[in-house]
Formats: sequence, C-alpha cells, structure tokens
Amino acid sequence: MPTAAAPPAVLLIQTAFIGDVILATALLEYLHRTEPNTPVDFLVRKGNEGLLKGHPHVRQVLVWDKKQDKYRGLLGLLNQIRSTGYGRVVTLQRFASTGLLTAFSGAPERVGFDKNPLARFFTRTAPHVLEAGVHEVTRNLRLLAPGYTGPVVPPRLYPSAADEQAANEAVAAAGGQPYICIAPTSVWFTKQYPEAQWLKLLASLPPEYTVFLLGGPPDTAACQRLLELSGRPGLMNLSGRLSLLASAALMRGAVLNYVNDSAPMHLCSAVGAPVCAVYCSTVPAFGFGPLSPFSRIVEIEEPLSCRPCGLHGHAACPLGHFRCAHDIRTEQLLTVLSEVVRL
Repeated sequence: MPTAAAPPAVLLIQTAFIGDVILATALLEYLHRTEPNTPVDFLVRKGNEGLLKGHPHVRQVLVWDKKQDKYRGLLGLLNQIRSTGYGRVVTLQRFASTGLLTAFSGAPERVGFDKNPLARFFTRTAPHVLEAGVHEVTRNLRLLAPGYTGPVVPPRLYPSAADEQAANEAVAAAGGQPYICIAPTSVWFTKQYPEAQWLKLLASLPPEYTVFLLGGPPDTAACQRLLELSGRPGLMNLSGRLSLLASAALMRGAVLNYVNDSAPMHLCSAVGAPVCAVYCSTVPAFGFGPLSPFSRIVEIEEPLSCRPCGLHGHAACPLGHFRCAHDIRTEQLLTVLSEVVRL
C-alpha cells in the first residue's frame, strides 16, 4: 500500500528573547504528542538558534538577523515561508513584524494573539491576558488548542552528547564535588538581584559546595567581579564558556540553581533542574514562573505598593530605593537550599 503523505508543515514563530523561545518549546512537545506526523519548523532571531540544535521535534530552524539588513531579511523570510507552503503558521508574538510573516504567509491557517496589529488577517486569534495563575505556556498553547485548560506542558530542551560532555568536564575540573549554580545577571536591572546581595549569599553557602557562576559573554565581567569580590574558595566563573544547552546540562546536575526571573530560570524548567528563582521588581502572577519539579520562588516578604513596577523591568528602580531586591533576606535563599538537600 502507498505510504500516506505527511500533513502540511507547521511554522512556529518566536523571535524574542531566549526565555521566550524556551517557553515556546512546550508547543513542540504538545504538537509531537497530538500530531506526531506533522513536520514543524521554528523561526527564531539570530543568536537563539543554538537552543534548537538537534531538537528531535524540529524539522528546520529558520533564522532572522535583526541586527543586519533587518527588513530586507524579513522580506526574504516572507518569500521563503510562502514558497514552503505551510499548512499552519503560528506567531507567538504581538508585534507587526511577525504578524506580517503570519498574515501574508499564504498558509490556510494563520494564528496569533488578538493584540497583534495584523490580527485581522489571521484566520484565528487567541486572547493574551495576564491572569493570575495562568502560565505563559498555557497562553501559548491556546494558539494551538483554543481555550486550552489542561495541565501546563513543560518546555523541553535537548542537550547533545557534546553539551553533556562540556558540563561533565566543568564539574570534573572543579574536583567533582556537589555544586550549586548561580546565574546572577539579567537584561533588565530591576529583575536582577544586586551584587551586594549575591555576595552575602556566597559568603553564607556551605563550604563543601563548588559554586559555578553562569551567563553569556555579556555577563562575564559581572561574574568575574563577583568572583574577585567574594574570595570564596571553590567559586568558578563559567560565564561565556558554555553554550546555552551545555549550561542547561550543568544546571540539571546541580544541587540547586539560584537565578533571577530571567532566561536561566527557563533553562532550568526545560531540563527539570532544581531552581530557586529570585523575584525583584516582577511578580510570579505575570505567568512566567519556573516549571521544574523542584521550583521555589523567593521575593520580598512584605507587600510594596510600587511592586510590580512593570512587566519587563527597568534600567533603574523608578523610585530609587530598589527595596524589592535589597529587602530580600539571605536566609530566605538558604532555606530553599536546606529544603532541597532534605529531599
């Protein structure tokens, strides 16, 4: 008997930040489970394609270079998308650029959020509302399954054998002891636990743990400053030395990972790594919280009338005091470590 033809391919579009791409991988898991024969391509911004390297549920990764010939590249992508003949194009963003790729893709099904400026050209839209208790993954899943109310599907990344080896070599070079990872930085200043606070934690962590500082190349200087100011034995700066997937593999083996409300938190979610997420100016109610089996959130214990001061954060505290970060006690973070060690 002739082999049945594969269904028309799906294109998922998420050209925002690293964390957004990681959360979008939950849709890959959902599609693999519900439509296992449907080919899926994924469009990301240049620099984020490494997250999907070797992903078993992605046929092809498309890349948009936003820093060089941005709009010429956008038109080139539109031509590529139209010539591919997708059956369904889904944009997870609420911006005109990705709305254009979706609206004029030529796909029979064009799906996106109703807040997209080109939503009137979509065949179906879903609301994007920040509701307490609703995770961003669920909001995204409603683009595939209208009104989805099922369990949150965790995002998932797939580190390669080379990524696993890089993580193992880092641990071995540090002596092979149990370790803790700290990802101390964030793109947004008011999402970032302050340097002085991290130094208090480093001084208080039990001495038997190796501590790895993690981040990308832009974070290396900040991590090096922490290392030098701390003077803690067994503290190592791996910032800029590991790929995102190798970092995820390393975090998966940690006793605990201390992170901000930022991309490393989502890396933990995508590999099930134990995580303590420190929330400063933002709040978990926005729906971007950690999804690891062991996930704890630490935030200021008393309410602040100015918190949250925005969805993404600011370059500085709008009121100048930054109490949402400075009033978090080191003991709160140490309590999470005690809890995970007891498990």
